Amino acid sequence: MNTETKSLYTEAGIDEDVLQFGESVLAPLKDRFDAIDARAEYNQLKVIHAFQTCKVSEACLTGTTGYGYNDLGRDRLEEVYAAAFHTEAALVRPLIACGTHALAIALAGNLRPGDELLSVSGKPYDTLEEVIGIRPSRGSLAEYGVTYRQVDLLPDGNFDLEGIRKAITPKTALVAIQRSKGYADRRTLSVAQIAEAIRCVKSVRSDIKVMVDNCYGEFVETKEPSDVGADMIVGSLIKNPGGGLAPSGGYIAGTKECVENAAYRMTCPGLGAEIGPSLNLNTSFYEGFFLAPVVTAAALKGAVFAANLYEKLGFACLPDSTEERHDIIQAITLGSPEGVIAFCTGIQKGAPVDSFVTPEPWDMPGYDDQVIMAAGAFVEGSSIELSADGPIRPPYTVYFQGGLTWPSAKLGVLMSLQCMKDKHLVQIPTVVRI
Repeated sequence: MNTETKSLYTEAGIDEDVLQFGESVLAPLKDRFDAIDARAEYNQLKVIHAFQTCKVSEACLTGTTGYGYNDLGRDRLEEVYAAAFHTEAALVRPLIACGTHALAIALAGNLRPGDELLSVSGKPYDTLEEVIGIRPSRGSLAEYGVTYRQVDLLPDGNFDLEGIRKAITPKTALVAIQRSKGYADRRTLSVAQIAEAIRCVKSVRSDIKVMVDNCYGEFVETKEPSDVGADMIVGSLIKNPGGGLAPSGGYIAGTKECVENAAYRMTCPGLGAEIGPSLNLNTSFYEGFFLAPVVTAAALKGAVFAANLYEKLGFACLPDSTEERHDIIQAITLGSPEGVIAFCTGIQKGAPVDSFVTPEPWDMPGYDDQVIMAAGAFVEGSSIELSADGPIRPPYTVYFQGGLTWPSAKLGVLMSLQCMKDKHLVQIPTVVRI
């Protein structure tokens, strides 16, 4: 590291021992980073091929208002998503507010009264509990006569295939799989594992729809769940596929039937995907999707760095420092509320926006526990940008993700450690000077 760069870290508030420790952790990671870059290159070429195959033109970058009829850019963007994810169709809209909203649309559009929803990856993410009706809520699937059951993962983190076979009944209409861990203490599911579960479901009844919550997983591997038999993959544009540029939105990609059903739920019966203006956001959506593979790679490097750094300090990390990655989230168990708050404070201090703000736990809608969220982002709540969050509950685990560039992610991780040090929550090992 040259003197000028080192001085900027010092100006940012990073002590020399923190910086030295960080550099010592970083040095052996070159091969890991090269592998991440190789996957990003493949995925970047895949996306460019989709753009070219779908003949994206300058005219696609304009948008519509009002009803949004004949929105060339909107319709072509959905073709690009379908081509990149190897699906029959896609729905990509700014009208979809978040990942939970996208999942709710996909579920409500493809389930009917009397149907059963079966989750085979255990309990879903907190905010889906009210969508399903696990926690009573107005307008839940349960209120419309959709029943719910789940099959937990095995202790080793794999699918309980025998349990899945036994759980499927004549009423089972849709199987849900959550790729990422959410706030659960488990490993993220790989595309290979998801493929095995899909084969299991389809071997019992081929007509069952399989939906995969793909949030945080896009472009981490060279394949997506849609490549291995998922009928729908669902995600948020303020995570990986938006590339940090999409200011809102979500996507549903899958079979023509599933996507059409979701579109009729997103707008209304009879209109479906024919309406919905792009509100002059097409350029951000196209460019964000174009950048998504390399932005995801930057976030992955930050996650690998964080795991290696905090593991050396004695904290449990999931995934650990050596494991293959299947999403961009790094879980670090800090063991105390003070640790989670200090970590998030550091991430906020390392952000380009609102770096002077101190995050605090609060009663967020959709969660049972208080949650702290750090995200000094250009897009509010964007978790492909440098961010960290976690519920204030034992074992006090923080979930770190994002970083539009690798240097930004690196600064955030170092700043989190600096705040942990300032609160006397860690001791920095002595290392050879840079």
